Amino acid sequence: MLPRERVIQVINHQKPDRIPIYGWLRANVGQQISETFGSVEAFEDRYEFDYAHIFGGPGGYPGNVIGQLRQDLGGEIDPKALRDVPMNDPNDTVAYQSIIDQVRHHKEQRGRFVYVQTPGIFEALNGIFGIENHLCYLVQFEDHLHHIYRRQAEWNKAFANNCIDLGVDMIHVSDDWGGQTTLMFSPSIWWGLIYPYHKITCDSVLSRDTYLSFHSDGNISSVIDGVIKLGYQVVHPYQESAGMDLYEYKSKYTNLFTVMGGLDIQTTLGFGKLDFLRAEIERVLRLFADGGMLFCTSHFVQAHCTIDELTFAYDTVYELCRQVCE
Repeated sequence: MLPRERVIQVINHQKPDRIPIYGWLRANVGQQISETFGSVEAFEDRYEFDYAHIFGGPGGYPGNVIGQLRQDLGGEIDPKALRDVPMNDPNDTVAYQSIIDQVRHHKEQRGRFVYVQTPGIFEALNGIFGIENHLCYLVQFEDHLHHIYRRQAEWNKAFANNCIDLGVDMIHVSDDWGGQTTLMFSPSIWWGLIYPYHKITCDSVLSRDTYLSFHSDGNISSVIDGVIKLGYQVVHPYQESAGMDLYEYKSKYTNLFTVMGGLDIQTTLGFGKLDFLRAEIERVLRLFADGGMLFCTSHFVQAHCTIDELTFAYDTVYELCRQVCE
């Protein structure tokens, strides 16, 4: 079975021959991995990763324009000031070359399932507004945000469709909403300001018969029904360390979406507790031996994780993801 076929089986709520695996590695530990294995790609091949997280494409707003606006305003940009600032062209074909190259490497040459990072609505603008300001703006500038979010959603839709045309298997929307115990804003704000503009992109992607996944750190339990209503088929990471209960998922949601996650970098990986690390990996893999899990780190592996511990973790994952499905 090709890795891509294995991932599709799990997303389609079928039992795989083994649990598919991946990890968010490159950002913080890529150099360590390359020094030991020769490259991140060699590590991915060594552990027979089944899928790949692709980054690339154009950014939303021109950095020089935002920089000049911030300077003109004396620092802070609010939604009223951003209303008419032009966005980058989502159809700039040159900007997609890295995505083309990664699709070729992972999907065409190695048979992996590939998904591409695309912007959400809230997270996409935190770099411009600042997250603390943005949270205040949800109340102060609701009318202006409807305009900005609608424009962002249409841009996201165009970006996603261009990625689908290039052969990606899944659109992965990243939009951090969760704090450690609950949403960073009220569910009513989410339904009024976030949900409608996710729906624009979600409806378009699903109309293309392309898989759709969602990422948020933290606890998003209070709007998980909305995530399901939007049509998301995969949710990452369903963070246990933020109170998202994988056992509850198994009892309530396993036929509605698939979890990507299982290796919690906030509590499990990178702390030198190897017996605990192995026990947690085994607990999660056994819980999902019959399907429902794309095993992955909950976020990027952090720099404090040693290469020895990372290797121990993936030696364990490699062994057990096969063993538990026998």
